[in-house]
Amino acid sequence: MSNSSDFYFYLNNKILKGNDLNISPFDRGFLFGDGVYETIRWYKGKLFRLEDHIERLKKSLSSSRINFSDFDEIENAISKLVKVNNFSADHLLVYLQISRGNYFPRQHIFPPDIKPTFFLSVTPYIRKESELKNGVKIILEEDVRWMRCDIKSTMLLANVLAKQKAFENHAMEAVLIRNGNLTEGTHTSFCAVKNGKLFTPPLSNLILDGVTRKVVLEICKVNNIRAIETEIRGDELKSFDEMMVLGTISEITPVVQVNDWKVRDGKPGQITMKLQNFLSEMIFS
Repeated sequence: MSNSSDFYFYLNNKILKGNDLNISPFDRGFLFGDGVYETIRWYKGKLFRLEDHIERLKKSLSSSRINFSDFDEIENAISKLVKVNNFSADHLLVYLQISRGNYFPRQHIFPPDIKPTFFLSVTPYIRKESELKNGVKIILEEDVRWMRCDIKSTMLLANVLAKQKAFENHAMEAVLIRNGNLTEGTHTSFCAVKNGKLFTPPLSNLILDGVTRKVVLEICKVNNIRAIETEIRGDELKSFDEMMVLGTISEITPVVQVNDWKVRDGKPGQITMKLQNFLSEMIFS
């Protein structure tokens, strides 16, 4: 495991070594989880779908009523970090977080004239080739999160607990169910395939507008794969031929096992792998 002191980071318009980073304990991101974030992939010298990530960031900030407008600095800051860290890897992971800012004394209401805290990191990422090729196990968990999951908020305790349970059950992800319907994973979107058609839960306040989900729907449209946004019931999962989880980190990862049962023959499905190939072409072309 790398030490943060080995890397440079971006904090409030400054490039700093890891051991020089300081965020106040009175920062509202620390006290309340009062912030939003994005993760972005860097493939072979290029950021993937940066515009979509920034557009979603703007929506999250607006819904959270966090006053931040320095969007033009984001790509510049990422480029600076790649250069100063002397990164040459094909795969990098960008993490960006904006909290409402630092204020004392602690109070729930928005403090007056507060300046947001803007943090950004770029780190090497090892692509999980085995999971992409062979598929993964998921577990199903009750969705106990708040009612604004369309905001990419840093308030992730429910996600963390569900993901930890997945880990303890030797699964890659926990996919969440609310009122009998699947919503999404702790950090992924969910899709299933039946009779050559792709199904995914419709966007709502209970589901994040996943960038990879958006890309997959675009791929389906271009390649004449019918995609249907509709509720998927947990008790009908065994009727599907294929399943997959989608995300910036996960890309398109086949699901071959749910809890203790196999998805069909326990191997990645044809449509899943076809979509995965189309995505790779987009990324690496």
